[in-house]
Amino acid sequence: MKVGKNCLALALAAALCPVLAEAQNLFVSDFSSGNIYEFTPAGTRNTFASGLSYPQGLAFDSAGNLFEADRSGNIYKFTPGGVRSTFASGLNIPQVLAFDSAGNLFEADSGGHIYKFTPGGTRSTFASASGLSDPSGLAFDSAGNLFATDNDIFGIYKFTPSGTRSTFSSAVSYPAGLAFDSAGNLFEADAGSGKIYEFGPGGTRGTFASGLNTPVGLAFNSAGNLFEADYGSGNIYEFTQDGTRSTFASGLSSSEFLAFQSTPPTLGQTKKSSAQFQFVVLGSAGQNYTVQVCTNLGSANWQSMFVTNAPVILFPITDSNATNAACYYRILLGP
Repeated sequence: MKVGKNCLALALAAALCPVLAEAQNLFVSDFSSGNIYEFTPAGTRNTFASGLSYPQGLAFDSAGNLFEADRSGNIYKFTPGGVRSTFASGLNIPQVLAFDSAGNLFEADSGGHIYKFTPGGTRSTFASASGLSDPSGLAFDSAGNLFATDNDIFGIYKFTPSGTRSTFSSAVSYPAGLAFDSAGNLFEADAGSGKIYEFGPGGTRGTFASGLNTPVGLAFNSAGNLFEADYGSGNIYEFTQDGTRSTFASGLSSSEFLAFQSTPPTLGQTKKSSAQFQFVVLGSAGQNYTVQVCTNLGSANWQSMFVTNAPVILFPITDSNATNAACYYRILLGP
């Protein structure tokens, strides 16, 4: 039986249950505190990482690892469990990050460069300092074009996948964060004017929100609501698609950039019928898969049991919760 578009087969001892959609947690870089905060969908705040040197741009890869642009000159990588490693070093005050659809990481620094990093960390120059002054926001559209704000020149540039640059807009004031909605409209946090501008695919500009206090970071959640990090007020605002604003979080010292957690694809789940059961995974060699268990689908409190490497057949699996008939199991792509 095929489960999902990942084309992986799961042969299970019990019938497959529908996969539950999981709400996304919001991650926020707090510049002056040196922390990255994690917010649940309900707004509960936890400290995900601390001791950083003025953290700025954030971006998730497809496996759920968080990357952070640190003014120390490093890009740090955090596993979903919060374990930190250095992905890149020796940069000139890295500011913002974005992933393309192929899993390459793009970084813009205050020296006016945009660098491209392969998943293995190999660096190349995507755009040079010629004509770029202080790129402060990055976002990819669905066609693979990269959009970048330039905080000094007051512009938004568009780069084709091959690196050819054109001016998308020059009518902005201290532009910062960028984000695309599902319809292909580009949203820009305009720190100088206190507005969020919305640009149609053809470049036509409208005002989506105003009266903000130095808006910086933008990010859309899976429901299509826009979140904005308001540097001057220390708030995070949530905007519904019709522009209605509410305060999602407050009391931050200097919130800058936002990123929603990317949940690794769920490949299937099953209810346990006995103490032992069977998974058959047909996937890519070298790819990791995580088997998880939970006892209550309503809370979706999944616990990782172990990581395996496909293609592999797991048989049988013995679970210590053998007496609990309400255990559920699933496989996720990634560690």
